[in-house]
Amino acid sequence: MRPRVRALLLSCGILGVFLAFAAGAAAQGATTAAPAAMPALEISAGDTAWLLTASALVLLMTPGLAFFYGGLVRRKNALATIMQSFIIIGLVSVQWVLWGYSLAFGPDLGGGLLGGLNWIGLTGVGLDPNPAYAATVPHQAFMIFQMMFAVITPALITGAFAERMRFKAFLFFTLIWATVVYAPIAHWVWSCTGVVGPDGVCQGTPGILRGLGALDFAGGTVVHISSGVSALVAAMVLGRRLGFGEAPLEPHDGTMVVLGASLLWFGWFGFNAGSALAAGSVATSAFVVTHVATAMAAITWMTVSWVHKGNPSVLGAAAGAVAGLVAITPASGYVQPSGAIIIGLGAGIFCYAAVIWIKDRIGVDDALDVWGVHGVGGTWGALATGLFATLAVNQAGGTGLLYGNPQQLLSQVYAVAASWIWAGVMTFVILKLIDATIGLRVQPEEELAGLDASLHGEAAYAVEI
Repeated sequence: MRPRVRALLLSCGILGVFLAFAAGAAAQGATTAAPAAMPALEISAGDTAWLLTASALVLLMTPGLAFFYGGLVRRKNALATIMQSFIIIGLVSVQWVLWGYSLAFGPDLGGGLLGGLNWIGLTGVGLDPNPAYAATVPHQAFMIFQMMFAVITPALITGAFAERMRFKAFLFFTLIWATVVYAPIAHWVWSCTGVVGPDGVCQGTPGILRGLGALDFAGGTVVHISSGVSALVAAMVLGRRLGFGEAPLEPHDGTMVVLGASLLWFGWFGFNAGSALAAGSVATSAFVVTHVATAMAAITWMTVSWVHKGNPSVLGAAAGAVAGLVAITPASGYVQPSGAIIIGLGAGIFCYAAVIWIKDRIGVDDALDVWGVHGVGGTWGALATGLFATLAVNQAGGTGLLYGNPQQLLSQVYAVAASWIWAGVMTFVILKLIDATIGLRVQPEEELAGLDASLHGEAAYAVEI
């Protein structure tokens, strides 16, 4: 059988089994899935305007990531690296409308593990608010906001296998991963089949981790741990780039890296403050602590690298800013500025140490440090939420260890462990299946020539730079 046919059968088989299970369970539970009749909810023009604006800001983050990653690779791979993030916007957006949103946020199939296909193709996802998620904005506004999260998450993983993955394999991996890894974790952490009370408690069936009390305001587990752990697995499965450890594999455009980091910083205000789902005090607090933690992490990474290597690195400051953005994400709706300072400080130290350790000590070629920044940063942020969360910021949140509730930290540990295990195991399975059919890695001669020319037949620059 030709590899192209095998690849098609593989992807259809995995997705088919997964979706068939969801569809069958949804059909069996159709008589009980419908919520009780609710009085008409009033749409807030201010909340809707803010959420749509935040959605656009989060969308901007993916092109920002493309510039960030594009500058970090060698010149011969710049366009191919940017293309991965760009095409994911199209691929995952369509997947989200057809079945991704339903699996992540649709009526629970049982046990808080996965949504059914009740909302396939956005059936039933209209312009009236859904009180389970956002009672003052149209349901489609919430859906499109969450779409932008689903888009950027697999794009983050691409930094780990930069400069060596086949484009066809990348497309299959992204589609399957978004369905089998991202959607279930999003359901565990954020879903609610029922309505949400003023205390933030799901009055119905919550996702399993939400039911355990785990807090993740904007995606520390759902986005960053899932992508960071998957990135580590991908780097190990694909192996090192040719010349790794033997020749310099230096970034080709530092200015592009700083531009990308700046766009990420800007867009992240929509990511975190938008997760309040309303224009109010919680959004304001999330906006403030996001900026404070990011600033602290950028300063910390630069300082640590200055002490370690003797120079205040520009690219290090940019990487530190991203690490701070990652770490504050799960805590952004629950912590005060003082807690954000400590979270940013920890992100600058822990993520820098992780990046140095993984390359210099164990030799894994995580090309653009995805695990060190997102995996470690997301883990630190999720655990720090269990330390610094306070009801003084958000009555729908929780109280952390430092405010007298050790159980919150334990709930965060459960969420971190579950996300690590599911993302790591399923990513390994997906990659091995794809490798066994169409192959993951480009040929050595293609890698040496650069993916811009060998895969896309184009060049990022018309002249040598």
